[in-house]
Amino acid sequence: MSKMLHPDPNVLYPIPGVTRTCFLKNLITKPQIIVGDYTYYDDPEDVHNFEKNVLYLFGFSTDKLIIGKFCQIATGVRFMMNGANHAMKGVSTYPFKVFGESWNDVELDIVSKGDIVIGHDVWIGNSATIMQGVNIGHGAIIGTNALVTKDVAPYTVVGGNPAKVIRQRFDDDTVDFLVKLAWWDWPLDKIATHLNAISNGDLEALRRAI
Repeated sequence: MSKMLHPDPNVLYPIPGVTRTCFLKNLITKPQIIVGDYTYYDDPEDVHNFEKNVLYLFGFSTDKLIIGKFCQIATGVRFMMNGANHAMKGVSTYPFKVFGESWNDVELDIVSKGDIVIGHDVWIGNSATIMQGVNIGHGAIIGTNALVTKDVAPYTVVGGNPAKVIRQRFDDDTVDFLVKLAWWDWPLDKIATHLNAISNGDLEALRRAI
């Protein structure tokens, strides 16, 4: 039997002659951004715009943006990191300490809501914004221009500003099965063998696969 040939997750531009779509992990330069294999970003102007849209992630930041495998991220998606936060316990929200000199000794609270964590096989639509500390479950869909301020459950479709649940893609039992199935962690040969079942939602074939 001949060996299966799979798309190489370590190339920047996986589609011959197309530079608007990239396997995202291969252009990331910031250590606080972690991206899984086969997650792609599409931008007709320049895929290198991605890191520009990870906002307020400074060199001293401790928070992370963690994106799983096989995610699909459209043009203009923005991630709002914790560096955007200002302390609100005082009379002023101004970050005096940042500008030094006579202001250097004032206390500077680091307000963190935690990492942004995107699960596997998540589709994020054009110009959506994901806020600090949000966790998006596997298989979720984020609508165009959505402002996501709260966690999104697996296999849930959300949209709007602020984002609200539109529907759940499958019933509870199926969602539970798919999360446990975790096809994104299968060996590539097994994924390739069962691609039709994955793409067409053939649950019986997927049950047989395990």
